[in-house]
Parts: sequence; C-alpha cells; structure tokens
Amino acid sequence: MRARGRAARGGMIRAAVAVAAVVACAPPRTPAPLARAERLVEIGAWDRALAAYDDAIAACPPRADRDAARDPCVQALLGRAELLDRMGRGADAADAYEAIPAAVGGAPVPTGTALYRAGALRLRLGDDARAYALWWRAIAEAPDTTGADDAVRALLRDGRRRDPRALYRAFAALAERLADTAIADNLLFALADLARNELGEPRTALALYDAIAERWPNGPLFDDALWHGGKLARALGDPRGAVARWRKLLATREVAWFNGSYNSEWFDDAWLQIAVTLRDDLGDTRGALAALAALDRDYPASVLRDDAAFERAATYAAAGDADRACRALARLRARWPDSKYELERAPALRARLACRL
Repeated sequence: MRARGRAARGGMIRAAVAVAAVVACAPPRTPAPLARAERLVEIGAWDRALAAYDDAIAACPPRADRDAARDPCVQALLGRAELLDRMGRGADAADAYEAIPAAVGGAPVPTGTALYRAGALRLRLGDDARAYALWWRAIAEAPDTTGADDAVRALLRDGRRRDPRALYRAFAALAERLADTAIADNLLFALADLARNELGEPRTALALYDAIAERWPNGPLFDDALWHGGKLARALGDPRGAVARWRKLLATREVAWFNGSYNSEWFDDAWLQIAVTLRDDLGDTRGALAALAALDRDYPASVLRDDAAFERAATYAAAGDADRACRALARLRARWPDSKYELERAPALRARLACRL
C-alpha cells in the first residue's frame, strides 16, 4: 500500500510539473482592451476599435523594454496605426507610426517596423524627403531588425530611378558605419546591385558580391551573392572563376543534406550555367555532361529540365557524337513538345546533324 501511495504521489508531482511547464510556455493572455480592439476590427467596427486601441495603450504600464514580439502594448500601438491606414487616414497613420519609437523607448524591433511603415506612408502621400529620412532612421536606429531590411529594399527600389550615384554613396557610408550589424550584408548587396545595374561598374559589383560570400557564409544572401558573382565573373572573361563560385554555391546543398532540409532557388540554375560555361568557354564537354546529369538527378521537378535536355544535345554535338545528340533531341521532343527549345532551337540543330529520329 505504501509503495502504491508513493507511486501515486510521484505521479501527481510529475503531472503537476508537466502542467506548470505547459503554463510557463503558453503565450501570455491578451489584455482585455487589446482583445476587444482586435475583435472590433474583425467585424468592421473601426471607430469603436480605434477607441479600444486607445484604451489598450492607456492601460500600458510604464516600461522601458518593449522589444518582445508579443508585447501587448507594442501590438496595440502598431494595430492602431494599421487601423488608421485601413480607414483611409494615411497622414494620421503615418503620425501614429512616427510616434511609436518614443513610446517604446527606442526598442529596436518596433522602432524599425514603425519607421519603415511610416516612410512607406509618407512616400505614398507625396512627402518623398520625409519618407527617405524615416527609412534612413530605420536603418541607423534599428540595424538588426527586419524593418531595417525593408527600408534598404525600399530605398533601393525608389532611389535607383532618382539619383543612383547619390544613393550608392549614402549606402556606402552606412555600410562602413554599420559594418558589425545585421544590416551590413544587405547594404553591400544593395551597393552591388547599383554598381552592376545603374552605375555600369561590374568589377566593383563582383568585389562586393565576393565580400558578402566571404564574410557571411551562413547569411541569407550567400547564395544570391555567389550566383550573381558567377554571372559577372563569366561576363568579365573569367569562366573558371564563374564555375568556382557556382560550385561553392552548390556545396551548400551537401551541407544542407547533412544538417537538414534546405533548397536554394539557384541550385538548378547553377548546374545549368556550369554545364554551358564548361562546354562553351572551357571546351570541357565531359564536365558539361556531368553537370547536366546532376541537374536531372538532383532536381527532377525543375523547370529547367527542358533546358538541360537541349543543352545535352548541343553538348553531344560539340563533342562530335551526332548519334547521342540526335537521341537527346528526340527525348526533348517526346518529353517537352511545347518547350521553347523544341520550337525555336532544336529544328536547326536536327537539320545540321541530319537527325532521322
């Protein structure tokens, strides 16, 4: 009996500990005024929702740290500004967003979000100078946040059509000042984009892409930097450097398979570009065929399968193997009869090879 009693008590203790752990991990309950505001927004009672947001904000205790993603006061401040925008009160919404950094004590996450959104509204309202000032603030004051990332993209998108060289100088100054922050790779990527597309400085762009790949091998822009760097290297007459960059990009796939699931939008493109570059620039038809085989093997659902089928035929033709080239063209016609390669390029290659298949 005593043994059963101890076991029962032990089970109760374990159950209590488990319940306590669940409670500790559960998200905090939404304060009543905020919950009411959100319900009113859902049913379209926007004026009442706005008043409820005001009540939720008024009930916020004084606290310096408001950087938690689920902080109810941050949610109330952002929710109120979002609602004003939905109500068509763009200027009031922009004012509300601009007031958030002071209200949260400069906490980076809400500050970055609010400044970016305020800038987007000011631009929409025709106040370009104020929009830019807010976006620069988002980057400078909250460089480790998604709001700063959004601000860089917004400045690049809008500024490249205005004065790309001035924008380049401004990004470069910030990149030096914020070199040890999370926004640094985004700034270098924006600089490379401007150098490549607007300023006509491909070597500068290549150096910037290489710097990103070197400094942030685990960063979100690593693959993009190697992809664009490879394209530039080939265009600048360095096919071996191009292939090396694309192989480095593909090496991340091997690491990903070891550590967990990961897929880059550039993997199949990289294999195709390696194949074409090896064949056309370096005369390595065997290496080109191996690259095309890797694309087929690793990416059976790729939209580049028909590209690979035609390039395989062209590679066999370049190697002097007309029989295999014609068989590859026959496979292209059978599998992808509507492909642009089948319709536009394959007929001429068939005629040149005198294919009978």
